Amino acid sequence: MLLADVVATSEAVAATRSRKAKVEALAALLRRLDHARPDEVDVVVTYLAGSLRQRRTGLGWRSVADLPPPAETAGLDVVEVDRAFAALSALAGPGSQSARAAAVADLFGRADAAEQAWLRGAVTGEVRQGALDAVVQEAVAAVAQVPVADVRRAAMLAGSTVAAGVAALTGGADALAGFGLEVGRPVLPMLASSAPDVAAGLVKAGAVGGGVVVDTKLDGIRVQVHRRGGEVVIATRSLDDITHRLPEVVAVTLALDADSVVLDGEALSLDEHGRPRAFQDTASRTAQGASDDGLHVTPYFFDILHLDGRDLLDEPLETRLAALDALVPAEHRVARLAGPSEQQAQDFAAEVVAAGHEGVVVKSLSSSYDAGRRGAGWVKVKPVHTLDLVVLAAEWGSGRRTGLLSNIHLGAADGAGGFVMLGKTFKGMTDETLAWQTERFLGLETHREGHVVHVRPEQVVEIALDGVQRSTRYPGGLALRFARVVRYRDDKGAAQADTIAAVRAHFREGHTP
Repeated sequence: MLLADVVATSEAVAATRSRKAKVEALAALLRRLDHARPDEVDVVVTYLAGSLRQRRTGLGWRSVADLPPPAETAGLDVVEVDRAFAALSALAGPGSQSARAAAVADLFGRADAAEQAWLRGAVTGEVRQGALDAVVQEAVAAVAQVPVADVRRAAMLAGSTVAAGVAALTGGADALAGFGLEVGRPVLPMLASSAPDVAAGLVKAGAVGGGVVVDTKLDGIRVQVHRRGGEVVIATRSLDDITHRLPEVVAVTLALDADSVVLDGEALSLDEHGRPRAFQDTASRTAQGASDDGLHVTPYFFDILHLDGRDLLDEPLETRLAALDALVPAEHRVARLAGPSEQQAQDFAAEVVAAGHEGVVVKSLSSSYDAGRRGAGWVKVKPVHTLDLVVLAAEWGSGRRTGLLSNIHLGAADGAGGFVMLGKTFKGMTDETLAWQTERFLGLETHREGHVVHVRPEQVVEIALDGVQRSTRYPGGLALRFARVVRYRDDKGAAQADTIAAVRAHFREGHTP
């Protein structure tokens, strides 16, 4: 199959907001695949989800900033492209930089303009077409003529929508039925939906049926821990194997009175007072293994998926928690409140936030472990913080946002008449907002650098964020976490924007401002 076919489908998917239309567009392309070629099916399903099969290619924005002129006609084959990226990911050592540049020039030089744009987006992780795993799963189910629930379950158990998609398209229902929970093979983690406050979270989770518990939401690294005998495997939320980096978690797991177990939890680093350290401290520690400065990581578990030959995925949370409590000592379990009243739940959430944690997760006791999915069984509640910042620049969008200014650069006042950049965001923008800000910022334009339009620092925007963290990327030493647009503030001038000093004053150990 030609890459041009995938690109055209990606553009069609990005051009519509209709979930049904997205599924139909994806399914139309999947029907054209040669299902006798699993390698082609594998690549196309991956590309339709907007990513490459290679987790690391050695490429970034700079690698694809200056490309050769596009080819006049499209002709790249998807398997050919996949092999090119595989070769790029294998480059290392002396001479690899020049070899990588030559390989990029060769591949992109054989791509037409549309293919080049898609490949650049795939390399930089910015293929924003709205074809999430769930939508791809629906399209696979439609083409393979199998229940979408079977595709979702297989994807969860395999830890991969692509693996489930290839199985469904090449082997149908029988192939999907072959997936099961296997100790040592990570599954996609269950995710939480959101609620604006504790009261709403209790209603949402309680509607599932039965009672609820309220868990502490830790700001650590999500870990899924598998043990079979003396062998332990630790995976991240994205299913990367980090076993060798967390010897403390391995030791805690091996001390449990079980032969085989699968646990879900968080790995967290605490300071000398028992408060959570900054998220990036934990992330840095888990990225490099044992720390020379003695930074210790502690596991806290909140769910159990398997115990000594018995799969617990389909058991209600109440049953799973009983098994967890009987196996894992309290010092390695996430603190929770069972069967609370609304006031008790609100008080617990306030205590959790005061202790330096992110918030709480309200969970239905009747919910099964719906891996890889967001539902009402788990509902997260986090404090919402806002800052009034100034727009310093905006970037031209891609996909459905082509021709519109999208990603905005955000700055805080420096107290001396200037502004300090704290990050970017393209989230929270409606079509009306995108159209308005494009006209507004072109009217404020001072100059351009590539795809970036720099503007006079006049427009104030209210930004919601989960917190701030230390950063060497921006001159202020801070960066926003999960920033999204709330509204543009025409009632405020740039002189009334929040200052970097005020943001820094609220910045305590890397947690919320």
